[in-house]
Amino acid sequence: MTSTRKKLARPATASVAETLQVALQVALPTLAGGVIKRRPSAMALMGKLRADRAGVKLLTRLREKHDGRPLKLRVPGRSVGMALAREDVEKLLAGAPTPFSPSTVEKRAALGHFQPHGVLISDAHDRRLRRSFTEAVLEPGRPLHELATPFARAIAEESAALLGEVTHELTWDTFNVAWWRLVRRIVLGSGARTDETLTDLLERLRLDANWAYLHPRRKQAREQFRARLSAHLGRAEPGSLAAAIASVGDDGTAVDQVAHWLFAFDAAGMATFRALALLATHPAELERVRTDVSGLDLAEPHQLRFLRACVLESVRLWPTTPMLLRETTEETSWGPAGTTVLVFTPFFHRNAGLSYADRFDPDLWLDGRAAENPALVPFSAGPAVCPGRDLVLFCASTMLANLVRQHGFEQASGPVLAPERPLPAGLDNFHLKFRLLPD
Repeated sequence: MTSTRKKLARPATASVAETLQVALQVALPTLAGGVIKRRPSAMALMGKLRADRAGVKLLTRLREKHDGRPLKLRVPGRSVGMALAREDVEKLLAGAPTPFSPSTVEKRAALGHFQPHGVLISDAHDRRLRRSFTEAVLEPGRPLHELATPFARAIAEESAALLGEVTHELTWDTFNVAWWRLVRRIVLGSGARTDETLTDLLERLRLDANWAYLHPRRKQAREQFRARLSAHLGRAEPGSLAAAIASVGDDGTAVDQVAHWLFAFDAAGMATFRALALLATHPAELERVRTDVSGLDLAEPHQLRFLRACVLESVRLWPTTPMLLRETTEETSWGPAGTTVLVFTPFFHRNAGLSYADRFDPDLWLDGRAAENPALVPFSAGPAVCPGRDLVLFCASTMLANLVRQHGFEQASGPVLAPERPLPAGLDNFHLKFRLLPD
């Protein structure tokens, strides 16, 4: 493999045995953990089995054997490829929506359960309009959203409420309830803060979506979810994304786009909780965070660059989207139109050749090292990069700032995280616990 390759090398064809290994050590653990809605029991098992580490080691061997060439898998009735070189990841993600479309047959089957008109599964024509709407509301590329002031106030209030509910121990369940209160408030306004039925319905639909085309659609549940969501959007409460939607104008698919934002905010909560685990176990980085936020009024918006880098590291170390998929819209070097191309993000994020592979190194997002590696894609990349990236980083970093500025957290469960040890390949957020320490 050469890092200066200009054109995509001709794919190597995997043997039947290699294809089975990829299926068992890469695809199966990803599917078992839940692609659309994480399964806590499966996540715990995958962590104990170190499944992601096994997948990374397998793809490392295949990359060396095939000189980094793309790998054509032997899948009956399908054309499927696996990226093994970071240059190919860069080309794939830069080529959206044609010839490498984010809308794949698997995504359409899964996301159709609750957002059939979502931008991620739209064709090129509809995608352009829906992506434009999404960007107008979410404001990608802007570190502080136009509504950052009311958002910061909401985060400060919900963080204080969360800390008030915790006496000795912070669990995922307690954090997650508070996180969803905040998400509903930011997206839909304070009137939706306690509407747990809305997000419970979405969770049920997402669990079905894990099975894609193997599970029948729950039409009644989807209509109930859409009706509740539409009612909240109809209020266009000031200080919420719903108000921004009213200002931009709804093309008739806003409900589906917002359903996807809620879905994505779930992963953001996981990344935030894992980032808390990293800060709780890395004293130098925690002290740096506290120095940065000392004296700040956290009810006002701040960029918090180092804390954002900590969140990015959380997603690099433990990707919330372990498998990126693209589908070719025409014949390419990968194969005929309709070829599915897989990018296993843990392989590129935790490659043994990276000096920072298994350690917490937020500075790589600040000193240019991450920008030099096009395969570090915590929020995807290219034209289909997550449009909520900056908003998520703002919410997560501001929540963390509120939690750690005057409170100590000691990890009370889960694998040992420490600066002097390689970090584990997986981190099960569902069973993480922290002891709240005195100020």
